[in-house]
Amino acid sequence: MTTGRDRPQSISKILSANDTGETGGHQAGILVPRQEAILSFFPPVDRSERNPRHHLVFRDAQDQRWEFAFIYYNNLFSGGTRNEYRLTRMTPYIRESGLVAGDELILERDDGGRFSVRYVRARQSGRGADGVLRLGSAWKIINI
Repeated sequence: MTTGRDRPQSISKILSANDTGETGGHQAGILVPRQEAILSFFPPVDRSERNPRHHLVFRDAQDQRWEFAFIYYNNLFSGGTRNEYRLTRMTPYIRESGLVAGDELILERDDGGRFSVRYVRARQSGRGADGVLRLGSAWKIINI
């Protein structure tokens, strides 16, 4: 179990075409891996509830408010088909920001528990100004 101090302050994901809707398919948000280090960024969910969720308010660089939902789809255990974590309700942010496959989505939480969201365009990624080398398309913790 992680404490608030152990929780990562930032996580990132290189977006896939499926994440951004470029494939034309429908999915319920971006898949969040079951890695404790990634899951601990989000508030804990009550796994005894069916499909528990938290609605989280993120702010972008222009202080625009975005509400995303962190959901544990656990309906596999009650006749459904899913057993996975997802970050949903992101389509408006992705579309308004013009994000495409290869762009990096960065989610951050400050010491007061406030969430923010930003991105780095694929053409700007690689070794960032912060000196972090970004590779692959998996979620990762950003050590700052």
